[in-house]
Amino acid sequence: MKDHFSITKNFLLELDFNITFENPQDGILVVQKESSGIKNLILGVAPPILIMEQFIFKINNQSEKIFKSLLQKNRDVIHGAFVLNETGEKVIFRDTLQIENMDLNELEGSLNSLSLLMSEYSDKIIEFSKY
Repeated sequence: MKDHFSITKNFLLELDFNITFENPQDGILVVQKESSGIKNLILGVAPPILIMEQFIFKINNQSEKIFKSLLQKNRDVIHGAFVLNETGEKVIFRDTLQIENMDLNELEGSLNSLSLLMSEYSDKIIEFSKY
């Protein structure tokens, strides 16, 4: 049986991510790579999937403009998407991968997608967080 937690952790280290928290029993890793705009990205190793979530901003005043813009931007995102938490007050980036045959390139693609999104869309994120 594969040790998906260790495989994922080793891939992250190979990609030069800083692991700030890990709990192998619960399958949780928290990583950052601030040069890529990734801070406190939570990875949940939950076979058969790997779940990745990063808090982006809090919605202070719900606005159709914000929601519409986020949905439109989702179309451009290569991997993952903007989602809302259960209460609808936090915008989170979320992606999931099948973990059984996940390789380094696949994980790197998802992480690069988040990094690209953060760099391309940062002005809008800052604007929305001030509403």
